[in-house]
Amino acid sequence: MENLKELVDYGIIGMLFLMSFFAVGFAIERYMFYKKVDLKKYREKNELEIDLSNNLSIIATIGSNAPYIGLLGTVLGIMLTFYAMGQTGMVQTKEIMIGLALALKATAMGLIVAIPSTVFYNLLVRKMEVLVAKWEILNENEKI
Repeated sequence: MENLKELVDYGIIGMLFLMSFFAVGFAIERYMFYKKVDLKKYREKNELEIDLSNNLSIIATIGSNAPYIGLLGTVLGIMLTFYAMGQTGMVQTKEIMIGLALALKATAMGLIVAIPSTVFYNLLVRKMEVLVAKWEILNENEKI
């Protein structure tokens, strides 16, 4: 069961840390791309939308799945606590609290990753919508 404790500690928390790293990295990359995008070089709206939406699905996927990975850590932490209690045959408050703290740490980390990822995604989608609208206005003015 010590391996399971390490899996929760290093595996789940490590995976959530890696997910947060990718979410922030892709959000920064998209923001920098949006700042320098030249709307005049796009002839078709679909081309623009494809370029603007790159990596947004990764950010959304991280935001929507991080709570589930945190929940997995919670379930594993509680299982570990119950297993340890069953092995010793005695209920020690200290051991129960350590196991539950581990479980809650995984839940908290899942939320810490999910909330900013979802905010980044929503902000970037809004920025994308604004850029597409500006492109449409630009093309309407060229037709006149």
